[in-house]
Amino acid sequence: MRSRIDLSGAVMALFAAGLCLLVVLPIGWLVVFGFTDRARNFTLANFATLFTDPAFVEPLGTTLVIAVSVSLICCAVAAPMGWMVARTDMPLRRGVRLLVMASFVTPPFLGAIAWELLAAPNSGLLNQLYRAATGAGPDTVLFNIYTLPGLIFVISCYTFPYVFVLVANALDRIPGDLEDASSMLGGSAWRTARDITIPLALPALAAGALVAFLQAMTLFGSPAILALPAGFHTMTTKIWSLFQYPPKPELAPAAALPLLVLTVVLLRAQAFVLGRRGYVLVGGKSGAPRLVQLGWLRIPALLGCLGMLCLPVFLPYGALINAAFSRIPSQPLTLETLTLHNVQFVFFELSATKLAMKNTFLLGAMSATCGTLLALVVAYLTGRAAVRGHRVLGFLATAPIAIPGIVLGVGLFLAYTRGPVVLYGTLWILLLAYLTIELPAAYQQLQASFRTLSPELEEASRILGASRLRTLRDITAPLLGPSLVATWCFIFVAVVRELSAAVILFTSETKVLSVLIFDLKESGDLAAISVLGLTMLILTGAVIVVANRLPGFSGGIHPRNN
Repeated sequence: MRSRIDLSGAVMALFAAGLCLLVVLPIGWLVVFGFTDRARNFTLANFATLFTDPAFVEPLGTTLVIAVSVSLICCAVAAPMGWMVARTDMPLRRGVRLLVMASFVTPPFLGAIAWELLAAPNSGLLNQLYRAATGAGPDTVLFNIYTLPGLIFVISCYTFPYVFVLVANALDRIPGDLEDASSMLGGSAWRTARDITIPLALPALAAGALVAFLQAMTLFGSPAILALPAGFHTMTTKIWSLFQYPPKPELAPAAALPLLVLTVVLLRAQAFVLGRRGYVLVGGKSGAPRLVQLGWLRIPALLGCLGMLCLPVFLPYGALINAAFSRIPSQPLTLETLTLHNVQFVFFELSATKLAMKNTFLLGAMSATCGTLLALVVAYLTGRAAVRGHRVLGFLATAPIAIPGIVLGVGLFLAYTRGPVVLYGTLWILLLAYLTIELPAAYQQLQASFRTLSPELEEASRILGASRLRTLRDITAPLLGPSLVATWCFIFVAVVRELSAAVILFTSETKVLSVLIFDLKESGDLAAISVLGLTMLILTGAVIVVANRLPGFSGGIHPRNN
């Protein structure tokens, strides 16, 4: 019998080394540059500048104000909506859930642009309609989106779904038996809610508040669209500005590291809160949640939910459609102003569109394929304890969730703009960024699938002489087929939406769709932006619908904004 060389160990060791390089290298360079001067001598001067220079202190304070405000607003909006969808007999509850998910499809930077079309002081459609309806003068402004409250409002529109999902899912899981027992013992509906339902849902609400705080703190797109024209910075836009003229990249690591540390602390706090157990089911199956009868309030409750969903979904989508198909983007669409010229211009006359679409699809496909493969191997190594140090691999695979996109972009810029490997100016550096950003969600998705997969077939394959690599290819991967396809779709969608890292790393030859939209915003071409934005929404929406219809898809939208 001819012997065969088993390369399984070498191949899996290569994947493990690649994972370490992917995560550790950019963070390592951030630390090195953050604590050294230009001569590479140890110094704390960069951090002293960060916490004493008003140019940095003010954005830091603004960021904290935004994060706290968004967290409170999201809890105030999402908790009642989650309760009405999960625990009442409100009609069209499933439809409301789907519309909330539509907020996830919308990149926050695109939502900010849509709200510019709606609420810019002079040209905003809502202000124009208000002046036309009331006969007010041209200087009358009902809404001004270029303010700190306007920015907080827009960020809240695309952050509250995270809180909603956590609260609604927690309420779905509360056994109805507990509430039935309270009622049988004489508890009123209010006392049952106060003593049973609310305490059990509070950990999820607290975790949602932390997620909302984190998203608002690390967001780049919306502040770049709305804060910069208003004349103020957040920490993410300040980091981005350090790479503009005159560049000061040596201060970027010092500004990025506090964001990274605070993100890690918040994620640990979230894990602690979600790790609390409000109840334990002992034996048997729990009863279905007991729905609260709203009576005559059913329709008002539905209208209230739909009214809230107008803000992140209906109004912004309407504004984008209006701008895409109108001769004048800032004017209401009529039969006289209807045109397809904007679509023709974007896809046949705008030279950057073809390159950006090509780069986006290429990077999306490569990132989804490489990311799914890497997540599969790492999930196998950790789920089956196949190598020593598998717990370290699991930690590294989930660690990038603590790295804000703008921070990762800075780390990769520092790592690959100098030897021995120079990747800046190529698609490879964007590929590394996308792989790092999306690895945690892909790994967690496949790790959850591994837990439901019995290892008996794999063990039988090993007993019959197959290597680990062949077992993974011929046995495990086919059994995880739906989950692998869903993970691929998920990474592809996330790459199409990503802006915060790409805006640091792109060049004229590596521009992607999100960066093209951002650049067009600076030139003020709102019609082209709207056409490209709708194209992005249609593309990502279609892929998400396909992914959610797969039987192996158990994940959701990854909680990372741009």
